[in-house]
Amino acid sequence: MEIVPVEKNKEYIVDIVDNGYDGEGIAKIENFIVFVNGAIKNEVCKIAITKVKKDFAYGRIIEVIQKSNNRIDEDCNTYKRCGGCSLRHIDYLYTLQMKQKMVQMLVDKTLNSRIEVQQTIGMEYPYFYRNKLQYPIGISKDNKPTMGVFAKRTHEIIPVENCYIQNQTSEQIAKYIFELIKKYNISVYDERIAKGKIRHIVIKIGIKTNEIMCILVTNEEEIGQESKLVEDITKKFSNIKTVIKNVNNQNTNVILGKKNIVLYGDGYIYDKLGEYTFKISPMSFYQTNPIQTEKLYNKAIEYANLNEEDVLCDLYCGIGTIGIFAARHVKKVYGIEIVEEAIQDAKENAKINEINNIEFISGDVEKVFQNMIEQKRIFPTAIIVDPPRKGLDNTTIQTILSLNVKKFVYVSCNPSTLVRDLKILEGKYNVKQIQPVDMFPFTSHVECVAVLQLK
Repeated sequence: MEIVPVEKNKEYIVDIVDNGYDGEGIAKIENFIVFVNGAIKNEVCKIAITKVKKDFAYGRIIEVIQKSNNRIDEDCNTYKRCGGCSLRHIDYLYTLQMKQKMVQMLVDKTLNSRIEVQQTIGMEYPYFYRNKLQYPIGISKDNKPTMGVFAKRTHEIIPVENCYIQNQTSEQIAKYIFELIKKYNISVYDERIAKGKIRHIVIKIGIKTNEIMCILVTNEEEIGQESKLVEDITKKFSNIKTVIKNVNNQNTNVILGKKNIVLYGDGYIYDKLGEYTFKISPMSFYQTNPIQTEKLYNKAIEYANLNEEDVLCDLYCGIGTIGIFAARHVKKVYGIEIVEEAIQDAKENAKINEINNIEFISGDVEKVFQNMIEQKRIFPTAIIVDPPRKGLDNTTIQTILSLNVKKFVYVSCNPSTLVRDLKILEGKYNVKQIQPVDMFPFTSHVECVAVLQLK
C-alpha cells in the first residue's frame, strides 16, 4: 500500500504548478496532488492540509510567499465564502487565458482531432453584468431576518454589501424590498422548520429596455401588507413594470414554484438582443449576460454558414433566441424545447419580431427530433444545438449522425460534456474550430461554440 505523503492539519510550503478546471491551484508534494483554492500558477504558498483522500488532498492558503503577477487585490469581501466568483483574485485578461487553456486540456485529453482552441472572447467591462438577481431570505444565527447569497456548499445566508457581478439597480431594489419586509413585519422563511412567508427575492431586468420584473417567492399565498409593499416599490422605482408573487411551498432547492400571481403590471417584461425583442416571463430562461449572448449567437450563426435554401433545426431552443437570430438567413427554422412555457414565449417572440418562417415544437428533444425525421420526413440541412449542462443524449447524437448534415454547430455551457459528445461525433465529423466565450466573468464557467464539418 502506498503511503500518502501529507497529513491533515499539517503545514507545507508548496509551488503551485498549475490551475485546475475550476481555477483552483494545483501543487505536488512528492508527486501527490494537492488542490489549493485561491492559489495561482507559479506562486509559492504556505498551506495547511484540510482533507486527505487516497489519490489527492485539499489545502488552504495560510500565506502567499511569492505572488503571481496575475494576482490582483480583492474588491469583494464575500466572494471567498459565496463561491459566486471563484476567480475574483485573478487579473481578468489572465482568467480568459485560463479558460482557453482549460478547454484545450479537455480537448487534448479526449479528442482524436488535433485542434487549437481559439482565444476566449471576453467582456470590455466585466462587471455588473447579470440581468437576473436571486437572493434567498432567511433567519440568521442570531435569529434576525437576513438576505444575501448562500455560502458555497451550505444553506447559510451571507449578507452582500455590494456584488460586482449583479446589476446595480436590481441590487438596490432587492435591498429596498428587504427593508420593507422588515418594516411591515412580514415573516421570513425559516428553512429549519419550513415556516415563514418570504423565501426569495428575484429581480429580472431588461439590460437594453431597462424594464424590471420583481418576483417575491413566498411559502404561503397570503403574505399580508402586499398592496402596501407593491405601492412602495413601484413608487420608488418607476421602471418596475411588473410585480409577481410566486408561491413555492415545497421543501426544495428549486427557487420558483409553479404558481404565479401578478400583483402589478402584466406579468412580463421585454428586452432586446441584437435587433430582436424578447418577452421574458417569470419562468422563462433568458441568458444571464445578454451582452456576451449576442457575441455567442452571432459566432454560432457565422460558423453555421447559412444560406436561404437551408432548413435549420434549433435543438434545445429555449425562448427561441438562436432560431430567431438565424431566421433571416434561412428558408425555415424548427425549434424544439421540452419546457412548455419557453415554447409559448418562443412563439410569442417570433410574432413580436414578425418572423414567419419559424416553427416551435414542445417536447423531449430526443423524441420530437427523431419523430420529425422519421414520421414527418423533415430533413434539416443545418443543425444548431444548445443543450443543458448534461450535454446531448445518445438518441439525439445517433439521429444527427444518420442525417449527414453538412452544417453543424454545437453551443455548449459545459466543456466536459461538449468534448465527450464531440468524441462520439468525431467518427463522422471533423471538429474544425472551438471558440470559448466568457459569459460569466470572474467565475470558472465558460461557454463554447464548436464547428463540425462532415468528413
